[in-house]
Amino acid sequence: MNLPNFLSLLRIILVPVIIIFLIQESYKEALITFTVAGLTDIFDGLLARALNKQTKLGAFIDPMADKLLLASSFISLSVIGLIPSWITVIVISRDFIIILGMIILSVMSIKYEIKPVFISKVTTVFQLATIFLALLYQAVSHDISYRWIEAFCWITAGLTVASGVIYISRGIRYLNQANHAS
Repeated sequence: MNLPNFLSLLRIILVPVIIIFLIQESYKEALITFTVAGLTDIFDGLLARALNKQTKLGAFIDPMADKLLLASSFISLSVIGLIPSWITVIVISRDFIIILGMIILSVMSIKYEIKPVFISKVTTVFQLATIFLALLYQAVSHDISYRWIEAFCWITAGLTVASGVIYISRGIRYLNQANHAS
């Protein structure tokens, strides 16, 4: 267990804390905790590269921590009505489709490389920003316009769909290559 992996693990541990704060309508605390969790996402990767501490464990738990944080936050915020449910459906569906594709490739014994594309990183930033803005909106007595949240939802949806299409096309390419090799 090194520092970058600890930060990823901390992000996983903070997920239920955020949900509890949301259930209790403690939006400022949820915002602070979510911000800390988001910062661990930034620093775990930077530290892993800077300290040359990239591990197989880190390659597994970092994206897992991201998915848990984002999925639980989107679901919670849509259930309590802070963001529209359609954005949650888009975010969760894309991740489900990607995981399903990985399972299919694995079951078919097709080798594939898990390598995030640039748009996926941008998508994650916008997903985090959408959640952050929704929490900020609720935590500061609506001092910001809800239109910002709506705009971020639409941009996030577009990026999420676009990155999903890229991953689907990548999976289809792996399938086609395997069929041609047979």
